Amino acid sequence: MAKKGSIREVNIKATMPTVEEARRHLLDELASAKAGGIRILKVIHGYGSSGVGGKLRGALRRSLALRKKEGAIRNFIAGEDWSLFNEEARALCDRFPALRDDPDYSRENPGITIVEL
Repeated sequence: MAKKGSIREVNIKATMPTVEEARRHLLDELASAKAGGIRILKVIHGYGSSGVGGKLRGALRRSLALRKKEGAIRNFIAGEDWSLFNEEARALCDRFPALRDDPDYSRENPGITIVEL
C-alpha cells in the first residue's frame, strides 16, 4: 500500500481474495482512508483472466456505486475512463494535481478504479 499525501494506493487483487474478502478489504480500506484524512484511493482490483472483466472488478464497482448512493464516497472513476479526455477525471485532477502523475492516467487500465472520498 503506497501513500502519497492525500492519495493512497491499495492492491486488493494481490492476495487473490474471494469476492466477499475483496469487498470486506475495500470497506476496511475506505474506512481507514477516511479516518486518516486520505482523499483519493486508487484501488487495484485487476481485470480478470477471462478477458471480459473479472468478478472482483464488477463486484467492487457495484459496491462503490452503493457507497456513492449512500454518501459514503463522493465519486469513483473506472480505470478505462481515467483519462484526460474524461471530464470527471480532468476535474478530479484539477482538485488533486498530483493525480496527473499517476502512471495509469490516460492508459485506459480497466484493472483499477479511482475513488474520491
